[in-house]
Amino acid sequence: MLALGTYPEVSLSEAREKRAAARKQLANGIDPGAVKKAKKAAAVAELENSFEVVAREWHEKFKSTWTEGHADTIMSRLEQNIFPWLGKMSIREIEAPDVLSALRRVEARGALETAHRVKTICGQIFRYAIATGRAKRDVAADLKGALPPAIARHHAAVTDPKEVAPLLRAIEGYKGVFVVRSALQLAALFFVRPGELRLAEWAEVDFESAQWNIPADRMKMKQPHIVPLASQALEILRDLHQLTGGGRYLFPSVRTRLRPMSDNTVNAALRRLGYERDEMTGHGFRAMARTILDEVLQFRPDFIEHQLAHAVKDPNGRAYNRTAHLAQRREMMQAWADYLDELRATA
Repeated sequence: MLALGTYPEVSLSEAREKRAAARKQLANGIDPGAVKKAKKAAAVAELENSFEVVAREWHEKFKSTWTEGHADTIMSRLEQNIFPWLGKMSIREIEAPDVLSALRRVEARGALETAHRVKTICGQIFRYAIATGRAKRDVAADLKGALPPAIARHHAAVTDPKEVAPLLRAIEGYKGVFVVRSALQLAALFFVRPGELRLAEWAEVDFESAQWNIPADRMKMKQPHIVPLASQALEILRDLHQLTGGGRYLFPSVRTRLRPMSDNTVNAALRRLGYERDEMTGHGFRAMARTILDEVLQFRPDFIEHQLAHAVKDPNGRAYNRTAHLAQRREMMQAWADYLDELRATA
């Protein structure tokens, strides 16, 4: 017995053709039922080994090793640039020209740096597929030199004290949401990465010890980090606590306190203040602090690098740790806050 389909989806003539083909298989000693089952199993296997299925499995496997923002960025890049073109293809059948065709679409819209990053992500997925027995080789590796080199761009930042002064004055006069104004003020005082700032939680803020303890899983280098709180930062935080202290996040979304503000909020606020994306960004507060602390306030570079949570080593070769030079960093953070006050007053 062999099912050939359902009438009227399968017409009588089509059913007769399928019956004739099945009889021919039987005459040659082939079980048509077994062939049908094998084809169905192969189709299921191909679906389970599609690029999108393998990519999402890889992402789920490794996302705990990334910051939340980085994990979201990786998945967004795949969903926008790769899945529509390669997602349903079996990862074993994908060749280098298929990947290049998808990357060319990204390049065509002027996002060359993104194209390179997506190529790197695809390579990681192919290598994961090789390790799990679902691909033979990393075809993305064959694309070396296929894309024009991306021009390295630094995050736009205001680093001249004469230009920093009006920026601080503009932040002080920000007319938008109080939470966003507080975020701008603390971005200048803390100079942490934008993702570290927007995901800050009240449970991490120790008012008694005057420090913000950021857990390792939210840091780029996967090491816990301490931000000493200057007196000015404490004042801003106490005011902010009256508004958002009943929730989890320092800077909750305007739509729901269950989520933090979006990753574009600070940049959007800077645009509202009149600073274009090639002039100043949320990440630019880091370059601003690094430059002035070194060149103007003349703090030791290793103090600055530790406070920036960079992967630096001390003279004895020991890697970064959160308490390194903490006393000196406290002094530096207070001096930085006092200096910003002076600049604001002279704007």
